[in-house]
Amino acid sequence: LAEFRETRAAQDFFATCRSPKLCCELTLQPLRRFPLDAAIIFSDILVVPQALGMEVVMVPGKGPTFTEPLKEVEDLLKLRQKVDVTAELGYVFQAITLTRHCLEGRVPLIGFSGAPWTLMSYMIEGGGSTTMAKAKSWLYRHPEASPLPTLYARQALQLFESHAGHLGPEQFQDFALPYIRDIAQTVKSKLKEEALPLVPMIIFAKDAHYALRDLARAGYEVVGLDWTIRPQEARAQTGKGVTLQGNLDPCALYAPKVSRGQVPACVKGLLPQF
Repeated sequence: LAEFRETRAAQDFFATCRSPKLCCELTLQPLRRFPLDAAIIFSDILVVPQALGMEVVMVPGKGPTFTEPLKEVEDLLKLRQKVDVTAELGYVFQAITLTRHCLEGRVPLIGFSGAPWTLMSYMIEGGGSTTMAKAKSWLYRHPEASPLPTLYARQALQLFESHAGHLGPEQFQDFALPYIRDIAQTVKSKLKEEALPLVPMIIFAKDAHYALRDLARAGYEVVGLDWTIRPQEARAQTGKGVTLQGNLDPCALYAPKVSRGQVPACVKGLLPQF
């Protein structure tokens, strides 16, 4: 959006993430234009490695870059062993509180976090990668030190295991799925302890078609789908105990405008089948 670009142009990306006022503004902007079902808090999954003591910068034209990525197991000792979440990530909670007040109950507010394997791969690769060769090499060489621990928020939550497709079924079972399950269980247990209402949790493991059956039983109410699987096939694997979300190719947004009666066949009819 033009207003998004104008707001973002004023300062660095992560500086924006650390400003509750700007996060609130960027979260609300789409709602002023469109009748959307929910708002998603403006933030980034890599604020977690920053809280652990790593430096991450957003390089124009390249994306997030770690100045000193993890190379050997000994590098884990450089991370903060105990993190004061309020001190290091308080700006996230402040942004959530401010945005919820501004929403005044009009729509739900969704928070999100990066799952352990995805965060770990960024911290080892130093940024994006098409092969994740360094991170996968770490798994083979140091399975006892994989993956790295993560932080999670007690908020309506979508967990992104964005790099799941770089793992095979066995590696996913060993290094991703146990932590995905643990996050769901821990968040819900904490909410119950504090007598807070349970909220729907969403798990999105991109390209992990082989794991849909397990993800549907991992403690989440919603399983996100990427655009490379037919929703009918996903429903057959997941059963009827979870809601399915997504499946739209983001590049479909580049298609020309069409009337309601001319919706492309790849899109028409998908949502009712969920």
